[in-house]
Amino acid sequence: MHRTLPLSAILFFMMLPALTPAEEETDPRRPAAIATEEVPVVPEELFERLNQYTNIRSADMQGWSPDGNGILVSTRFGNSSQLHRVYTPGGRREQVTFFEEPVRGGFIPQAKDGSMLLSMSVGGNENYQVYLLDRGSFTSTLLTDGVSRNSLGAIRDDGQQVVISSNRRNGRDTDLYIADPRKPDSMEIVFQTDGEYWYAADWSNDASTLLLGRYVSINESYFALLDVKTRKRTDLTLPDGITAAIGNLRFSADSKSIYITTDAHGEYNRLARYDIAAKEYHWLTESINWDVSELEVHPESGQVAFAVNEDGASRLYLLDGDTPRPLELPLGILSNIEFSPDGKQLGFTLSRPDAPSDAYSLSLDDEHLTRWTFSEVGGLDPDKFVTPQRIQFQSFDERTIPAYYYKPRGASADSKAPVVISIHGGPESQYQPYFSSSSQYYVNDLDFAVIAPNVRGSAGYGKTYLKLDNGALREDSVKDIGALLDWIAAQPELDASEVAVVGGSYGGYMVLASLIHYGDRIKAGIDIVGIASFTTFLENTAAYRQDLRRAEYGDERDPKMREVFDRINPTSNADKIRSALMVAHGVNDPRVPFSEAQQIADKVRSQKRSVWTVYADNEGHGFGKKDNADYVRAVQVMFLKQHLRP
Repeated sequence: MHRTLPLSAILFFMMLPALTPAEEETDPRRPAAIATEEVPVVPEELFERLNQYTNIRSADMQGWSPDGNGILVSTRFGNSSQLHRVYTPGGRREQVTFFEEPVRGGFIPQAKDGSMLLSMSVGGNENYQVYLLDRGSFTSTLLTDGVSRNSLGAIRDDGQQVVISSNRRNGRDTDLYIADPRKPDSMEIVFQTDGEYWYAADWSNDASTLLLGRYVSINESYFALLDVKTRKRTDLTLPDGITAAIGNLRFSADSKSIYITTDAHGEYNRLARYDIAAKEYHWLTESINWDVSELEVHPESGQVAFAVNEDGASRLYLLDGDTPRPLELPLGILSNIEFSPDGKQLGFTLSRPDAPSDAYSLSLDDEHLTRWTFSEVGGLDPDKFVTPQRIQFQSFDERTIPAYYYKPRGASADSKAPVVISIHGGPESQYQPYFSSSSQYYVNDLDFAVIAPNVRGSAGYGKTYLKLDNGALREDSVKDIGALLDWIAAQPELDASEVAVVGGSYGGYMVLASLIHYGDRIKAGIDIVGIASFTTFLENTAAYRQDLRRAEYGDERDPKMREVFDRINPTSNADKIRSALMVAHGVNDPRVPFSEAQQIADKVRSQKRSVWTVYADNEGHGFGKKDNADYVRAVQVMFLKQHLRP
């Protein structure tokens, strides 16, 4: 059958520069969707060694089977993550979805046949579509329009209705729709947002009311009740009517109260119970000076479980009345906590720095921990995986900056280790020590140290810390990298003359900014789907994201803010980049447009500097397909080995 390329692919390859004869050498390991420039052929032996690290798997808890017969997990055995059922702890993983694209989803509550709702986009464009996977007829049915961006929201406890957030009306505003998951084309708008970003957090126990949240920025949120029948919204207020952040929202089992996490009562997101009729707050975690990161309420018993983020690690609690009771778990990071249908167990994903994520459950009667999945580690020796140390260093203003330090076993004053600084995205995010096969490879095979700082503006350390890089203060976070370079120079086992920086998304901006300010101290930088100009980023990011991002970075339409951007944009300072540079990006990226990669690569090359570029025309904000991710990782390793001393 004759097959033609789509127009987007044709235009993509037309935009690429012509290759010189030396660059035309075919790399048999490079996927067809990836185009490169200035990237040498990756040695076969490097791929072979990395093969063990790239074949490390993980499993994420996606929910309990409604009949109590096992759990659902997300894991990857092919080129992308798919859903699998696990019927018994340690039992085989029965694959239930078989798509080319990564898919997420979960069981429909009380569905006797095990039917599921799925969410999936194409080529990384993040225009997610919602599907019904009918396990009785073994068919998948599209519930959304196939074009717009749609997100699964709250599902009724009886599984009869689901809220879907969609920008189908105009491509910009995300409205709320109600749909019967068993009926295609049943989406009916229940709440029109008109320029504000609202989402449905929960249904009341009688399905008459939706609990809504409105996100403005990481520091500002609101909540309300929506009468499903009349469509009337009743706004609720935080204590004293102040402006604050809201994390989690859940109805109590009787729907007379709301459990809420908010920083309205201090620096951190604390858990409170809000009495709807009395309009009173009862604070439940005042003695815990960390953010409550996860919250779950059993719809029948009313039992409440929550997790707290303690400097990047998690601690799990149950409420005994209004008193938090800690549950003993191994040190790690908890996510996706969910009560079993009978309320006797808590399921969750547990991630550790020295082991891949796996699905676990905890019996609430005797606190017995059960491991459901045993993810493979590619044949590597797990005893050699390195656990990072928590460190702190002082920045330019005497502020203490937290970080995680992966130290090679052989590093010493006589054998100084090169350093890779890994900078997280966000910016209102946080580095947490999830298992990273890349970091383990750098530390174990290359004897590189890896340091992951949580520079100012990172989440998890209080709302004051979170705001320290807002607006015109943006480059203060870059100064934190300078302070980290000073800390590295003071460590006898680290080689301050052999440093590289790596980061994705906002972390990509931090990489470029670090090369501009500290190029004499940094030998190489890897920018992955990074921001090169806040001005063009804000102008070109997907319409539904623009106002959300302006709330964090500043408004490029404001002349004063635009002056700040013109001063700090990497594209305005590309002539100062003298370190080696690699840029990787997905052509379909809706968050940080592909043009960000193109313009910084072009500007640096115009200075007669070399730039390795890796562009994938079937990816978006990151590399979700295994063949692409494996190749990009191999190129990164080759780049670092070329510019740092192994």
